[in-house]
Parts: sequence; C-alpha cells; structure tokens
Amino acid sequence: MIKAIAKSALAGVRVLDLSRVLAGPWASQLLGDLGAEVIKIEKPGAGDDTRGWGPPFLRNEAGDTTDAAYFLSANRNKKSVAIDIADPEGAALVRRIAATSQILVENFKVGGLRKYGLDYESLAKINPRLVYCSITGFGQTGPYAPRAGYDYMIQAMGGLMSITGQPDGAPGAEPMKVGVAVADLFSGMYASAAILAALRHAERTGEGQHVDVALLDCQIAMLANQASNYLVSGKAPTRLGNAHPNIAPYQVFKTKDGYVVIAVGNDGQFAAFARAIGAAELADDERYRTNRARVANRGSLIAAIEPKMRERTTPEWLELMEAATVPAGPINAIDAVFADEHVQRRAMTAAMDRADAAGNLMVLHPVKYSKTPARADMAPPMLGAQTDDVLSEFADDGERAALRARGVIA
Repeated sequence: MIKAIAKSALAGVRVLDLSRVLAGPWASQLLGDLGAEVIKIEKPGAGDDTRGWGPPFLRNEAGDTTDAAYFLSANRNKKSVAIDIADPEGAALVRRIAATSQILVENFKVGGLRKYGLDYESLAKINPRLVYCSITGFGQTGPYAPRAGYDYMIQAMGGLMSITGQPDGAPGAEPMKVGVAVADLFSGMYASAAILAALRHAERTGEGQHVDVALLDCQIAMLANQASNYLVSGKAPTRLGNAHPNIAPYQVFKTKDGYVVIAVGNDGQFAAFARAIGAAELADDERYRTNRARVANRGSLIAAIEPKMRERTTPEWLELMEAATVPAGPINAIDAVFADEHVQRRAMTAAMDRADAAGNLMVLHPVKYSKTPARADMAPPMLGAQTDDVLSEFADDGERAALRARGVIA
C-alpha cells in the first residue's frame, strides 16, 4: 500500500491541469509528486486519450478492462475532475478554479483555449499571479506554431532519429526512434523546471507569466554534445549504432553468451580495461593511449577488442570489470530491471489501490529528498473520481446537480 507523505516541497500549491497525453501530464505529475494539489480536468465520458491507449489495461474484479497502463504512467498524485470546457458553464467553472490556482498547465493547439476564455490573457486578468504553461509541438510563435506536434515526428524533425540506429551500410540501417517518447518526456521535465522558476518569480513579485514550451525546442536542446559537435565542426553527426561519437571504447560488445556494455570514460579506465581483457599492450600503443587517439583509430581498436570479448560470458565480464573498476553493465530486459536487487533497494515501485483495481505496481518519483520527500499517496485517478470533492469548493450541491444533469460535469 502506498503511504502518504507528511512533508512536501510544494504543499499548498494548486495546479490546474488542462493537459493530456504525455508531455503536459508528465510535467504536472512531477509537480504532484512534489506535493502540489493537481486538479486534472477531463472531458466527461472520455477523459485523457491515453486512458484508452492499450493494451495492457487494468482489470477490475469482474475481469473488465478499465484504464490503460499508459495513462497510469503519467497521472499519479492527481485529482480527476470531469468538466466539459466546451460548455460555457463548464468553462466558467474552470475559470473559478484558475482564480485559486498558482499554476496552469495546458497543451492545446496555439490559441485553442481562447474561445473558452481559458487562454493566458483571459486568466491573467482574474489571477495576475498565475504561472501559465503552454506545451505545444512548435511553440507559440514561428511559422510552424499552428501545427500539431507529436513525439515521433519531433524526434525526426529535431535530429534525434538521424543519430539513432545502425550506421549506413550495416544490417538494419535506418533512422530509428527511441523506445520511449523522449521528446515528450524531456519537454515535460523542461516544463516543470520552468514552471518552478516562474513560480519563484511570482512568489517574490506577485507577477505571473506565460511559459512557452515547444517539443521541437526541447528536442534540439537535448541533442547536447551532438548539437555542439555540429556547431563546432560544421559537420552533421551521423548514426553510429551503439558507439559513442566522442569516446572509445564506449559501446556494446558481443560476448560468449550475449552482450555487455563497456563504458570507458578516461585513459586510466582504458588501461585497466585492456589489462582485464588480456590485451595490456593496447594501452601502450600510441594509436590508443589517449581518448582522442582511440576515437581517431576506432576501427582498428574495436577490431582488436571484439575477439577478446567473445571469449567470456557476460556474467564473467561483469565480474572482471567490476574488479578492475571499469564501468560495464548488462543489457537488461524491463522485467530484469525491476527484479534487480539494487533497483528494489532504491524503492522505485510501490503497490497502488483504486476502486477498480488493487495491488498494482507503479513506478515512483525517482529523486530521494532528505527533508521534503516526494509524495506517493495517490494512484492515478479514475475518470471524474474527485469531481464532487474538488467542485464542492466552487459550486454548491444544487449547482453541481444541475450541471451534472446537463452533462457539463460527471
């Protein structure tokens, strides 16, 4: 059972979450983990699109499917309130919530909330301190601003796929997306950091602001050393498979029974690695003595290492590399990740209970805080589960009953 946390860094902060799918919910989930009250507004009868993005799905005691695992991954520590914002009374109700909120997160198309009076300009008039974060594919300005943006296309347009996958000429060579929606996830992380910076400003000055987060911008920023490689050299990086453009050897090697990742980060580690594989002479070879030389002579270096690595099994190499203090690791399937003793000791999962499902494991917030631990007390909500609890602050019983009868809330 997940236990409530008494101390939280963002206790007393209210987040109005008008986002759905992944980038926005990822940002608001992080704020919820840190103790904010996150009120997730969802369309009655439908909810966040990802509730249906399965299989797999949760199953209740009767064996019926409910929410998709995808939804569960991005919506813990939130309250679900089902309101139809397309109805004027529904939009008015959301404005009441906005007036009491410190933060709003949305990922509608540019200008999409203006017709409901839920855009930044409208809400800033009633709540000047509001930190209003818009997450879109291409941002609020520029020629692409009106376009919808999805993670897959952003990975492609933002350069990530051009450096991911096997190199041209190798078996299976083609640009490749990453196995999770990293453009969405990094955008959510950038958004949460930006929101907290803007919140700090609002607390100091009383002045809110509009935070404009674009998936494409965030994707470009997370190119990191690869972007810098291009800007310094003028040469666009290409796909290297599992090799690193700036370090060698830093890649996957085939072993006697599988594969192992070797991550040599400096010249001392390379000398230790060379001794561990029974090829100490490599560290004395001018072609390989420094990382710069190893990268320049990558082809002959890897050709010398590969036969050695096939002589032992992955477990044998891992033991030898640990003894030699050379960074190395297995390529774990996800079931092996969660079975790992270290991962279990770090308490990365906990059981959750909902009215429709009990005891399902969920991933928790990954950062450990010595004074303000992250919350882990609210399972991802069923659609509209907290509608009455939340709206009792903004509408009396009679008004809620009338709105519910008209389908404005559920």
